[in-house]
Amino acid sequence: MRRDYELAFILNPEVSEEETRTILDRVEQIVANYGGQIVKVNNWGRRRLAYPIERHRDGIYVFIDMILTPETVAEIERTLKVSESVLRYMTKKRDPKAVQKEREDREAREARAAEAAAAAAAAPASEGEVPTSEQETLEVTTAEVATAEASTAEASTESSPATASEEGPVPPGSEESVEA
Repeated sequence: MRRDYELAFILNPEVSEEETRTILDRVEQIVANYGGQIVKVNNWGRRRLAYPIERHRDGIYVFIDMILTPETVAEIERTLKVSESVLRYMTKKRDPKAVQKEREDREAREARAAEAAAAAAAAPASEGEVPTSEQETLEVTTAEVATAEASTAEASTESSPATASEEGPVPPGSEESVEA
């Protein structure tokens, strides 16, 4: 009976990207050989460990969601156990309700994306073209901005600069101060 599993493992932080890919390929090969299916691979990359493992403070975290049989789990764990690059690993059964909800959410997202693509293909608008109602709104807004700028410019030219006597005493060192 096939079930949903999540495999989490932490690799030595000194392994290369090639070695990480080799381990992932080996797990994928085992899953394929036993008739399983990999749903998602999530490589978190290098992260700080909660506590040192074999004198390492960092590790490369990898999570894999899979659908497979319990016999396959045993084979994957045996492979990870003999690998010197793997610091820790853990396989756990996933909650069927959570898995079902994730599948429904993924299908809904895919359906929305397909609808959006179909709508975009059905009503192509040229890039520079703006619908009439939006174009009229832009014209009115542009006219209002021009009017507001003109009235601001007129107001600033109409008001005369204040003289020193209107402002009060002139601070020493300014251009208009008179020295005796």
